[in-house]
Amino acid sequence: MNYTELFAAIEDYTENTFASGVVNTFIKQAEKRIYNTVQLAALRKNVTGTMAASNKYVQCPSDFLSVFSLAVIKPDGEYVYLQNKDVNFIREIYPTPTSTGVPKYYAIFGPSVQSSVISDELAFIFGPTPAAAYGMELHYYYYPESITTAPDGQTWLGDNYDPALLYGSLVEANIYLKGEQDMMAYYEKKFQDALAQLKRLGDGLERGDAYRDGQVKYMVT
Repeated sequence: MNYTELFAAIEDYTENTFASGVVNTFIKQAEKRIYNTVQLAALRKNVTGTMAASNKYVQCPSDFLSVFSLAVIKPDGEYVYLQNKDVNFIREIYPTPTSTGVPKYYAIFGPSVQSSVISDELAFIFGPTPAAAYGMELHYYYYPESITTAPDGQTWLGDNYDPALLYGSLVEANIYLKGEQDMMAYYEKKFQDALAQLKRLGDGLERGDAYRDGQVKYMVT
C-alpha cells in the first residue's frame, strides 16, 4: 500500500474528506506507535566511524534512537563489542580522562549545554578513554522516513505489512472525529491484532531460522 492508497482508504473507511495535513498527522502518529512497539530489522542502520584518541566522547547520529550494538575495531581488524553501562559507572571506574586503552564500556551521554543553549543531540561516552583513533561500528535504531514524504509514497512498512499502518491511522482518525466508542474499540482491536502479527515477524521470525530453532509444525493425530 502506497501513500495515495492509504490516504484513500482512510477517507473511505471513515466516510470523510480530510485535508492532506490532517491525514499526514494520523499516519505519522500510527507510524510512531508501530516503530516503538516492534523491533523490526528494517528500523536499523549501520554506520562506521573513528574515535578520536584521548577523547572519550563521540556524537550520536542525528537520527539516533537507541543502540542495537556498538563495537570498537582494533588496528588488526578485531571487533570488540562494548557493554552498555550508566554514565556514573564509567565515571567511577575511569574517573580521569588519562585512563586510556581500548574501550570496554559505553553509555549514552545527555545533550550538552553551551551558553545556555541545549543541544538536541546525544553522545556516547567511553570507558576507558580511547588510547588511539580506533575504528567503530554502530548498529542503531532510527525512525525511517514517513510514508507521507517517502519517494513514490512507498516504505518498507507500507509494502510489507500495511494492516498495522491502516488501522493505526484509523484509530487516530477516529480520535480526531470524536467517533463512537464502539468504533474506537473496534479499530484499536484491529490495530492491536495487526501489531501482534507484525511482532511475530520482527520479534520472532527475523530472530531465528529453521536450522537453529527447527521448523514450525502442528502435531498430526
